[in-house]
Amino acid sequence: MSSDVQFFFEVLISGLLTGVLYSLVAIGFVLIYKASGVFNFAQGAMVLFAAMTLVGISNLGANVAVSALLTIPVMVGLAYCVEFFVLRRIVNQSQISLFMVTIGLSYILLGLGQLVWGAQVHSLDVGLPVGQFVVGDIFINQFDLSVAAICGVIVLGLAYFFQRTQVGLSLRAVADDHQAAISVGVSIRKVWIIVWSVAGIVCLVTGTVWGAKLGVQPALNLVALKAMPVIILGGLTSIPGAIVGGLIIGASEKLFEVYLGSLIGGATESWIPYAVAIAFLLVRPAGLFGTQELRRI
Repeated sequence: MSSDVQFFFEVLISGLLTGVLYSLVAIGFVLIYKASGVFNFAQGAMVLFAAMTLVGISNLGANVAVSALLTIPVMVGLAYCVEFFVLRRIVNQSQISLFMVTIGLSYILLGLGQLVWGAQVHSLDVGLPVGQFVVGDIFINQFDLSVAAICGVIVLGLAYFFQRTQVGLSLRAVADDHQAAISVGVSIRKVWIIVWSVAGIVCLVTGTVWGAKLGVQPALNLVALKAMPVIILGGLTSIPGAIVGGLIIGASEKLFEVYLGSLIGGATESWIPYAVAIAFLLVRPAGLFGTQELRRI
């Protein structure tokens, strides 16, 4: 294998593995929108809040595994609070009202997390392997590959949850039609608590992984912005779409940065994902796996 081909595959694989990290963030968006019809702008804040809680508990003397287990009830409690104090008060309101509420929730979580745990930058060692190993002549990052495996397990688990369990079917029913689901005995409040709890646990995994990669710091909130192009490509209601969209965005930004960045001034990683998403949006507005919603007028 020539050095140029080897380098291309190293960049491509690195981009694909980075895309898996973006997919983790996007899955949280998809879960909440799929079951409650809410585009959760607070997703990034939930990721940061979960990571800060884990680090805060670990600083009290617990190891990472115990800290993660203790953080899960915190995220479930957050889901209950969101449903009790927010969602049940504004059920059946307009989409823009729900969206604005999640913006407010984002700032509340950011402030609460820093008030309780502080705003310092913390390193986080979760025990995943670091360094690189060689496959043929290609170097692969062990940390990113481990995260890809974790993401695969999460996706399979969520797919089974939504497709095969009674609770998962209830979540899908609520997503399709709130009123129809209520009429057949589905508790919409219970469904919302469950789906926000599941999304909170996904946020915990996401915050742990990104915190180990970048450090747990307020800027971690901004990783949610990387999920926007991903859900545009994959579709806002599809978990597999979040994975595929993440892979496309991750590979695109790495290849553009390496091969075209120097020709057009560099720093393409900050805007190429959005350019790719906008171009795709013009061709297929619902995304690769999304469904076009038809409304009578």
